[in-house]
Amino acid sequence: MINIIFSFIGTLIENYFPNFKNMIKTTQFTKTIFIFLTALFSSSFTAQTFIKVNTDIFPRAEKNQKKVVIDVPYSPTDANKKIEIFVGKDMETDKCNQYSLSGSFVKKDLKGWGYDYLVFNSNGNAVSTMKACLEPGKKVQFVYAQGYLTDYNGRMPIVIYIPEGFSVKYKIYKADSEWYEAPEVSEKK
Repeated sequence: MINIIFSFIGTLIENYFPNFKNMIKTTQFTKTIFIFLTALFSSSFTAQTFIKVNTDIFPRAEKNQKKVVIDVPYSPTDANKKIEIFVGKDMETDKCNQYSLSGSFVKKDLKGWGYDYLVFNSNGNAVSTMKACLEPGKKVQFVYAQGYLTDYNGRMPIVIYIPEGFSVKYKIYKADSEWYEAPEVSEKK
């Protein structure tokens, strides 16, 4: 493909610029061509990087469900990142107990496409510690189920189906490029 492009450009130059051989000896011309070609090829590679999968290929949300999409930007360090997904809802709670929502994630395959998506199932029940609260009053907080940890992929959206009345929040974790070594423990024999 590149050979065809250069051949075409060469033919155009020979036909329209008979003094081309004298022109390329100048430094300014060479710099201009170099900058033009660099911009042309780098912009085409960059455009390929940001093409994302269309989420319309995923199934529609079932009755009493909604479809949520997490779409994160691509970066060269995607392999060093993870995403933890939390599904929950705002609930009125007391001020001293810890709350957690019942529910679980199921990973499903999008048949024929090679992609997957998540379905979160919950009956909406929350559990809590049962401490006696000395501090009176209530507060509204995001009560969520156990998180789902997955790879960060800036080229692929994460599609999640959740019950109506719930919402999705997520955290992004980044790993250092530095490695750590665990020391050996010497045991008595």
